[in-house]
Amino acid sequence: MTAAVEHTEEHRGAFSSRKVFILAAIGSAVGLGNIWRFPYVAYENGGGAFMIPYLVALLTAGLPFLLLDYGLGHRYRGSAPLAFRRAAPASEGLGWWQVGICFVIAVYYAAVIAWAARYAFFSLDKAWGDDPEAFLFGSYLQAGDPGIGLDFVSGVTVPLVLVWVAVLAIMALGVQKGIGASSVVFIPVLFVAFIALVGVSLTLDGAAVGLDALFTPDWGALTETSVWIAAFGQIFFSLSVGFGIMITYASYVGRRSDMTGSGLVVGFANSGFELLAGIGVFAALGFMATAAGTGVDEVATDGLGLAFIAFPAIINEAPFGALIGVLFFGSLVIAGVTSLVSVIEVVISAVRDKFEMTRVGASMAVGIPAAVISITLLGTTTGVFVLDIVDHFINRFGILVVAVASMLAMSWVFKKTGLLREHLNRDGSIHLGRWWQWLVGIVAPAALTFILVNEFIDNIREPYEDYPTWMLNTLGWGLAVAVLVLGFVAARLPWRDNTFLGDPEIKSRQDERSN
Repeated sequence: MTAAVEHTEEHRGAFSSRKVFILAAIGSAVGLGNIWRFPYVAYENGGGAFMIPYLVALLTAGLPFLLLDYGLGHRYRGSAPLAFRRAAPASEGLGWWQVGICFVIAVYYAAVIAWAARYAFFSLDKAWGDDPEAFLFGSYLQAGDPGIGLDFVSGVTVPLVLVWVAVLAIMALGVQKGIGASSVVFIPVLFVAFIALVGVSLTLDGAAVGLDALFTPDWGALTETSVWIAAFGQIFFSLSVGFGIMITYASYVGRRSDMTGSGLVVGFANSGFELLAGIGVFAALGFMATAAGTGVDEVATDGLGLAFIAFPAIINEAPFGALIGVLFFGSLVIAGVTSLVSVIEVVISAVRDKFEMTRVGASMAVGIPAAVISITLLGTTTGVFVLDIVDHFINRFGILVVAVASMLAMSWVFKKTGLLREHLNRDGSIHLGRWWQWLVGIVAPAALTFILVNEFIDNIREPYEDYPTWMLNTLGWGLAVAVLVLGFVAARLPWRDNTFLGDPEIKSRQDERSN
């Protein structure tokens, strides 16, 4: 290996072992969506029968795309922009596009973590009272009509500042001492906390009613296209693929590591946690429905409604309510922090590679502006509206589009999937055949394109949540287009002269032969 390449890898940092990488990758994949999105998606799309399209989506799109990200990062040894640049110079813009998306996600994701941290304390004395919905949007978030205002809400701003301080401290410590070490601690704690939450939930009166509602199969749902779309969408969003995270993390793994085996561990661990979340959430919802004398369909919801309205209502009535609240919201905080760390690392890693900055310097250069924007927009009465719009559009018309573009580019334009398959097979415990290339080049992008087209038609036909047009055009459509444009503009910036831009794998083999 050349001195330039050796210096670059030593300078960037690395995970101390494959085990640490797997824990970090699981920490990235297991996030808020696993806890508050999967249970409701499964319930609404066939219950127990949903497991069939879910597994099909995992095996034919989720895991293949995850391995594509692993292959890019592991072979080309760089952040998303550098990995794409080394794979094919013309593809660098895809990496910067992903960097822009991650910066935007980090800005609003931190706010939800801050809310969850505050609600963990609210759980102790049930501060939300008898009307959790009115408390959330009124007393706590102080949200009025949709618009832009800069009236800070101390109950949001203070925990938001603390979240950013904690995250920046982790990032400044580096790949192993920060990201790796925190994952080694947080992921086991998260697992134990959620097991405890599930255990308590299963003891509640009516828990069986909730589980019956979740797992009773509706086989007729398998004939509905929307159910299969939901399965592919859930797998894609829950695995943290397509926007640079797994490319970045894979670049920190030792050269002779089993990446295909790691991919299966991460993929199935993520799905296992989703199933566990489904059991815990619906056991609690079953209790809520039984206590209210209604059906589970009357109380089942997802997203912010589940976390900050339904669960507080459950905590009000349940025995050990304070314990359930601390476990639930504590789990949200831990899952959110490990995911936020992975998201912001995509940006930091790219800045370090491009400008050869120190770890602390890049962490501050990226993290402080992100924190300032986050606190300014999300720590105010505007926060919940900004979060809702940006999250909706950046996920669907940011992540989905760049994911499809990167798969098609690597498969058909630059034709790198064969090379990446050989690289993954070299030390992989799971052998990839040509079928993997077809899944990455045809099946996965076709499924995501179908989802994307449906989402686009729905959003054109009916403006999202009836928000003001100017907000949708700026925070929604405008932002989604802006990260694309800025990504390809950033790709025009020159790399430093001593940055190795060729294929590290090929150069390493050439040096071995010459020696």
